[in-house]
Amino acid sequence: MTPKSEPSDRNTLAERNTLEASTMRQVALRIVPFLMICYFIAFVDRVNLGFAALQMVQDLHLSATVFGLGGGLFFVSYFLCEVPSNLLLQKVGARRWIARIMITWGFLAGGMALVKGPHSFYAMRLLLGAAEAGFFPGVILYLTYWFPANYRGRIIGIFMVAIPVSSFLGSPISAALLGIDGWLGLRGWQWMFILEGAPAVVLGLACLFVLSDRPTDAKWLGANERNWLESRLDAETRQERPVGRLSLWQVLWNKHVLALSVVFAGSTAVSSGLQLWQPQIIKSYGLTNLQTGLLNSIPFALASVIMVWWGRRSDQSGERIWHAALPLMLTTFSLAAALLFDSLFSILVILSLAVIGIYAGKGPAWAVSTEWLSASTAAAGLAQINALSNLAGFGTTYLMGFIKDLTGRFSLALLPLVVLAGAAALAILLLGRTESPSAVPGEKAAAVGR
Repeated sequence: MTPKSEPSDRNTLAERNTLEASTMRQVALRIVPFLMICYFIAFVDRVNLGFAALQMVQDLHLSATVFGLGGGLFFVSYFLCEVPSNLLLQKVGARRWIARIMITWGFLAGGMALVKGPHSFYAMRLLLGAAEAGFFPGVILYLTYWFPANYRGRIIGIFMVAIPVSSFLGSPISAALLGIDGWLGLRGWQWMFILEGAPAVVLGLACLFVLSDRPTDAKWLGANERNWLESRLDAETRQERPVGRLSLWQVLWNKHVLALSVVFAGSTAVSSGLQLWQPQIIKSYGLTNLQTGLLNSIPFALASVIMVWWGRRSDQSGERIWHAALPLMLTTFSLAAALLFDSLFSILVILSLAVIGIYAGKGPAWAVSTEWLSASTAAAGLAQINALSNLAGFGTTYLMGFIKDLTGRFSLALLPLVVLAGAAALAILLLGRTESPSAVPGEKAAAVGR
């Protein structure tokens, strides 16, 4: 009887594989490109301050310390509002809450054009941080509603490629918008804020029509696809995780959550520091705004390609820890090399390696987080990890400005980033010795699917 059943088993397996491939293709095409565009605009609105600085620092008479403090205040309000925002997303639904976030931050991003001095600068950055809080961890949580664990390394990597792409494309665009200087009595940096803030409002309204909260709401999926996806995800939610059912307070102070916050501080805070200061570092070599924008885009173009490849490689191998740690090590050593090399070419190589390291490890590291957190702790846990890692961005952006004012050297101002990236690499390696997230729950879920 066994030999006769083998063709039937093979046919059943082939049908399941076909159903899985069809379902995940539809989900990915529906959700990921749209969310990438939203995140692209979010990051353009967050980091275009680095290019506005090429004009507004002089216009508003801001010192490097004041500029660094204002840039960092974004992360203070972001930190305070992050967890509440993600809990509200879980309660009211991702579709409406992501729309709310985008619309409010779009208006406030355009409102940066109204800044008149240090105090209004500080106030607008605080408001912008509060408005955007919850978008990124909310989307990561949202992706867990749609993608099984063994897809998340590549999907998160593809989604997050919007960050380097935002700097790759946004750098020359922002530099070009600075050239709209004097039209209707506004400076170029004011037009840049207005024109780059408007798309967020439009996309926020589009969220209400494009996104579905859960697979059960997805009328654009067939019944078979919907049933397969729901059963696969439901099987994963029942599996044991390192961070199980806990109270909100226990989640916020869980050792895994806190350790992962250190890991992401080494990428999130370091990338925030570079995005804010990198245009000024490059322009310090005597370049024009347009030349600065073009050269600033090079590291992010390289990172965009490698980020997707590295996330896919992590999914295929099932390994997460070293795929997160090695890029952080690359960032650490490359930024430290800025103390030894000072030519424009060497700085571009250093920044390119550092940016590649920052972004390549994000997909595997976030996959670790989603694989460790249970369904009941994911909303608060992901938000806390992102909130604490972004709070570190406040310290780095301020310290970079303070050190630059104190020493006059950008190379020394990079030292806080070196320390953070090194600490993050060490943290993920230490976590890897106590847990084995690469096999939980992705491989188990694959077995359920079979």
